[in-house]
Amino acid sequence: MPHPAYATLRVSREAGIVRVTLDNPPVNVLDVALMTDLRHLLAALRDDDSARVIVFDSADPDFFIAHVDMSLVDTPDAFDGLAAGIPRGVNVFQALGELLRHQPQVTIVKLAGLARGGGAEFVAAADMAFAAIGRAGLGQIEALMGIVPGGGGTQYLANRVGRNRALEAVLGAELFDAETAERHGWVNRAVPAEELDEVVDRLARNIAALPEGVVAAAKHALTPDDLAAGLQRENDAWAGQFVRPAAEKLIRGGLAHGAQTREGERDLEGLLRGLAG
Repeated sequence: MPHPAYATLRVSREAGIVRVTLDNPPVNVLDVALMTDLRHLLAALRDDDSARVIVFDSADPDFFIAHVDMSLVDTPDAFDGLAAGIPRGVNVFQALGELLRHQPQVTIVKLAGLARGGGAEFVAAADMAFAAIGRAGLGQIEALMGIVPGGGGTQYLANRVGRNRALEAVLGAELFDAETAERHGWVNRAVPAEELDEVVDRLARNIAALPEGVVAAAKHALTPDDLAAGLQRENDAWAGQFVRPAAEKLIRGGLAHGAQTREGERDLEGLLRGLAG
């Protein structure tokens, strides 16, 4: 059942580990409700010294976070309520990624389904990610909608995999399987699906058992350079494309042809490419 404080999250705790299961049917789109819950959860845990590790997974075996809610095209002001208090120069989607990236706890994604667009950006913003072979998939599909990643994806992905492979992911707009994502550095490791829980749980427990101060010191030492300028460039590029007629046509067409339904999301790349043909 969802946690009483959150409509879209199940939350449990165990010896320094907070386990967060995303539960936002039908396909875990990153909508206002899920973004609000994630922001409130991360803020609540920020000063919680008893929490050392946060592990994210999904209640849906097929989808981690499908992508940002595409109905944004019809309700562009729906996310305005999340804009209060976010840093100047970033949008609400980037602000979520930055909140996750700067979380004092170690954040780990247990990826056993698909994560596209804003879902893939969430994975890349987390400290670590482990992907189930044969089940996990990652993709930056925004180009197929006439836009570019706008939730930190260009910056987080380039930092993980390098500019050349980030361009391949952004402009190629293909779904990457677990093994390819591992080779490129998008995830830490691709592991057999039946071993995913064991691998992540062992790591989380080992980190949670470390002496006081070690996690904070390691995260401080390994924090990438400030991404403010890059996030501003990304936001400008995303916003500039989002207002173009092609983006509206492709996003509306995607929704009309099955995007954000379980069947349509299984091959969202193919669905969107068909609209552009």
